[in-house]
Amino acid sequence: MTKSYIISANNLWQPKIIENLTRKIPGEFILIEDKKQLTFDFIKKINPQFIFFTHWSYYISQEIYEKFECIVFHMTDLPFGRGGSPLQNLISRGIQETKLSAIKCVEEIDAGPIYLKYPLSLLGTAQEIFENANSIMEDMIVEIIKKKPTPQPQNGEPVYFTRRKPEEGNIANLDDLEKIYDYIRMLDANNYPHAFIETDFLHFEFTQATLLQGELIANVKITKKKNSKNSGSDSCSS
Repeated sequence: MTKSYIISANNLWQPKIIENLTRKIPGEFILIEDKKQLTFDFIKKINPQFIFFTHWSYYISQEIYEKFECIVFHMTDLPFGRGGSPLQNLISRGIQETKLSAIKCVEEIDAGPIYLKYPLSLLGTAQEIFENANSIMEDMIVEIIKKKPTPQPQNGEPVYFTRRKPEEGNIANLDDLEKIYDYIRMLDANNYPHAFIETDFLHFEFTQATLLQGELIANVKITKKKNSKNSGSDSCSS
């Protein structure tokens, strides 16, 4: 009988994850991208061996994680960095290397026992880091399915992160080029609010930053502020 597995990911950073996993290991892999699909009745019909939450920002019901083995991936060396916006919180602290932790879903956020940890570089843009994490997660999923490791309790004193807000991407008050570079790259991903500066009438968004020999070069997109009196749809980028 073919074993089934569910991959839950509410973004487009892993467009080929099902195809890749099917090549690497036998079984049926089903992708859930919409939180409306993640219902107990739907999952019960599939009866998966594991449900992997690779990039999932929605609530997981107790009914689901108590009945089925749910594994969440988190971009910190747990118990350090429980909570939201792990990538941005790590980079803003000057951290360049982290661990990708695969944990059992429990009631307390990011507090479950750990199946595996793999190293993850935090160099590059957020988009590049996420894409690198995707391929690492695929390897971790394969290892968990093949070896079925017993999750071990987290060891150490928890450190908690808070989810960052879009307005925290304002770089107007930063005076260090390396700090500005980190802010730009840690928010440089698809569907992310980018690092920005605002004047009374204009909004400047920065991406694709390069820091070299004391100079920071970046792409900038300029739009009129939505709340300015003469606001329109005009924009320009370079």
